[in-house]
Amino acid sequence: MKTNNNNIILQNGECFSHSPSSPLLAGTFLIFTFINTDNSRFFCTQPDSTFHSKPDPIQLKSILHYATSRIVPQQSFSEITVSFDVLRAIGPCNFLVFGLGHDSLMWASFNSQGRTLFLEEDPTWVQTVLKDAPELRAEVVKYRTKLSEADELMKAYKSEPECAPKKSYIKGNDKCRLALTSLPNEVYETEWDMIMVDAPRGYFAEAPGRMAAIYSAMVMARNRKKSGVTHVFLHDVNRKVERAYANEFLCQKYLKHSVGRLWHFEIPPASNVTGGNDSAWFC
Repeated sequence: MKTNNNNIILQNGECFSHSPSSPLLAGTFLIFTFINTDNSRFFCTQPDSTFHSKPDPIQLKSILHYATSRIVPQQSFSEITVSFDVLRAIGPCNFLVFGLGHDSLMWASFNSQGRTLFLEEDPTWVQTVLKDAPELRAEVVKYRTKLSEADELMKAYKSEPECAPKKSYIKGNDKCRLALTSLPNEVYETEWDMIMVDAPRGYFAEAPGRMAAIYSAMVMARNRKKSGVTHVFLHDVNRKVERAYANEFLCQKYLKHSVGRLWHFEIPPASNVTGGNDSAWFC
């Protein structure tokens, strides 16, 4: 595949138009690129290392979906590309996504041979999405916070010992209101290589806001036992709460990329950080 001005030219010589005015093709373009890049990493079929380039069914469905859909993914092409590049480098991997949306089929197809789990607050929306894409794995999550409480929660966590880095746990942590205590056991028992925070809703006062998701993502990243960093992606950093909580918990020193409304952090385990769990604050 190669590009020529606003056209994407496939290996068979056919092409289709791709321009800033047609973002719904972003998913198709990236998925096609992903399938045709270093196939040996993703399509092993025999113990003797014989490889083929046949994509997984979910990847084919994803290409068809985004090539024919008029619904645009929540993220822009440039924002999607940041996560795409990480998945291409480290996948297949364990990928946790806060939010189930119009781009979920794309994320799952990028990580088709890894584990991708979506966490969503609205059970009705989960049923709607899974009706058309039953291949996706999604769980309903209940949040204990409201966006209107963001400032108060930021102040309160500093005086609650159970929220401190030296505690660094979320399962059963009822005293820390920022800890997500009702997640599926799979979330607590899995070491996630990538965490995408693009939910829950955070644009009106009664919405849960992303405060707890950001805090819990940081705790999970700090508790990593495997080698390497945890890649945490936060969307909508143009909003006050997302930016403030990212600066408090995800830390500017770990910020790797800033593209559009997306921040990408590479967070090391606490055991690899000077001070580790003995630090008074996360950043």
